[in-house]
Parts: sequence; structure tokens; C-alpha cells
Amino acid sequence: MSLNEEAYLCIEEMIVTLVLAPGSVVSEAMLSERIGIGHTPIREALQRLGREHLVQILPRRGVVVTAIDVGHQLQILETRRELDRLIARSAAARATMTEREAMTAIAQSMEAAVKAGDFVAFLRCDNEMNRQSSLSARNNVAAAAVAALHAASRRFWFYHHEGREITTLRLHVALARAMAAGKPEKAAEASDRLIDDLFDFTHGTLITRT
Repeated sequence: MSLNEEAYLCIEEMIVTLVLAPGSVVSEAMLSERIGIGHTPIREALQRLGREHLVQILPRRGVVVTAIDVGHQLQILETRRELDRLIARSAAARATMTEREAMTAIAQSMEAAVKAGDFVAFLRCDNEMNRQSSLSARNNVAAAAVAALHAASRRFWFYHHEGREITTLRLHVALARAMAAGKPEKAAEASDRLIDDLFDFTHGTLITRT
């Protein structure tokens, strides 16, 4: 793993799991000292996170972690529905045997994480499932387009997830196993069910807030 990728993954997880809270101001120097990586990889990671709408870079003022926004999340899910379905269907059709075994292992790790109450580990598994399915789909255009959407979705879920863990787990595992089983249409249907649930979950946060 390159230092750029390592820096990105570290900072992304800190944002997704609210270690870096929405609205907080960070700097290259602070992040470099905190995670032990030089300024250049940190700068590249922040540029990438800016494109993914997780930070806002303000010239001469610093870097601000973006707010969690329901409207933005709904737009993300609307876009994800089409891309996730394509990737799920393609991954189920094109994955190698080794990749199918890896997807099964990810599903098992997800179950273990939720059973242990370790939701940070669950999100890491979710991230790995997204990476594995994108690799197996053999569609770099779709993979690049959707990669910028998943982190914001994970952060939104982590912020509001209380009471939703088992439902979210069940839908993710069903999707992973459909892809691992090489069943394209079932994988596409499982992807749609997951997005449907995330839409309901997101709308539900509006009701809770009111």
C-alpha cells in the first residue's frame, strides 16, 4: 500500500467513525503528527476527500470536515442505486473463484463484527466488500464513480445507526453471498433491497429529528 493510500484510509476512517467530528477544523500538520505520515501524502488524501465531499478545503483557513446532510445523503443513494446494482450484477457474473471465496469471508467477518458490537470493524468489512465487488465487476468506470459515494454513506449510517445494526448486517450479508454464489440477478435484487432500506433509514432520521 502506498503512503498516499494509507493516509487516505486513515483519515477517511477517522471522518467516517466521527473521530474527526463534522464541522471540526484540521490541518496537514495535525494529521501528519497524529497518524505518522508526511505532509505530501496527507495533502493528497485531503484533496481526494474533498472530491468525496467529506472535507472542504478553505484556502489560507484550513480544512473543515463537512456536515452530515440528509439531502446530500438522499442524492448519494439515488446515484448509488444504479451504480451498485451494476457492480453487484457484474461482480456475480465475473468474479473468479478466489474472489468469490474472499466475498464469503467478508460476509463472515461482518457477522462476527456485529455480534461483537464492533461497528468500526463492520464498516471496515463494508469498505472491503465495496472494494472487492468493484474489483470483481471488471468495470473501472463504474468503480471510480461509486467509490466517491460510499464513505459518505458509511459516515451517515455510523452517525444514526442505533437500532439498525441487525437489519443492515442481514442485507449486506445477503448481497455478499449472492455475489459469491455467482447469481447476477439475485445480486442485483439484493443491492436494490439494501438501497431501499438505506432510503427508509435516511427518511427515518428526518422523522426522529422532528
